[in-house]
Amino acid sequence: MTITAADRESPADTGIRTLSQLDALEAEGIAVIREIATELERPVLLFSGGKDSVVMLHLASKAFWPAPIPFPVMHVDTGHNFPEVLAYRDATVARLGLRLVVASVQDWIDDGRLTERSDGTRNPLQTQPLLAAIAEHRFDGVFGGGRRDEEKARAKERVVSLRDAFGQWDPKNQRPELWNLFNPRHRPGEHVRVFPLSNWTELDVWRYIEREAIELPSLYYAHRREVFHRDGMWLAVGPWSSPRAGETVTQRVVRYRTVGDMSCTGAVDSSAATVADVVAEVAASTLTERGATRADDRLSEAAMEDRKKEGYF
Repeated sequence: MTITAADRESPADTGIRTLSQLDALEAEGIAVIREIATELERPVLLFSGGKDSVVMLHLASKAFWPAPIPFPVMHVDTGHNFPEVLAYRDATVARLGLRLVVASVQDWIDDGRLTERSDGTRNPLQTQPLLAAIAEHRFDGVFGGGRRDEEKARAKERVVSLRDAFGQWDPKNQRPELWNLFNPRHRPGEHVRVFPLSNWTELDVWRYIEREAIELPSLYYAHRREVFHRDGMWLAVGPWSSPRAGETVTQRVVRYRTVGDMSCTGAVDSSAATVADVVAEVAASTLTERGATRADDRLSEAAMEDRKKEGYF
């Protein structure tokens, strides 16, 4: 048998392009957003200013370019958010010309529909304002930035996840997604949650942020901040998180791996001041960002799953 020059040609030589991991994840995310937006009447994208929602919004921008994103964004505001993140959220909404829907936990507390928790944490209080906003605006699909690597309950989630008429999630009632075929069909009163970043990891997110030169809120990078130590985390000193007796305030160089309710989101010691630094740091980490820095996930062994069953993200 004679081997010709053509037999030795590489895929690149024959014009066949092999996608990188980031290219494949991006293509999947864009395809999910386009498909679901086409099949649903009133979708909305959850946008908090956190890194995952920022990447999801970036994918949505690419999915419909040069047209604008054809659906609104929504933020479930606990009232205890980091000021840097709220400023970033508002600037991004203005820059892209988006319509922002805010579901306010503070409004529900002010009128008596919700009561402050004894621990001061408001993340668990987001569920009812979220469900009420979905019902008020008749949203039939909600894009969320959840990833399967974050937490074991989220690892059970499908890309397209059905919520019943009460907004609740049943982990035993999940539709198969063979061959990446997604089924957003639902009965009146129900809706679906859609997770375009399901198959991404924290490292994938940061490598994509680096590749796409995506701007993030400054607290994702190393900065000096007054903090105190509690439950293995550095909590920031602020109007909604104060040290208790015996907890000493100190100044440390820290950064945040995830952002949420200021009273339950911890910082980590870090000197990572650039995206490249963060990529290297995350690659060496053995803890997910939620496991390392979110006190609300430590309320019980099944804290996240219990909240998701009630209608949480």
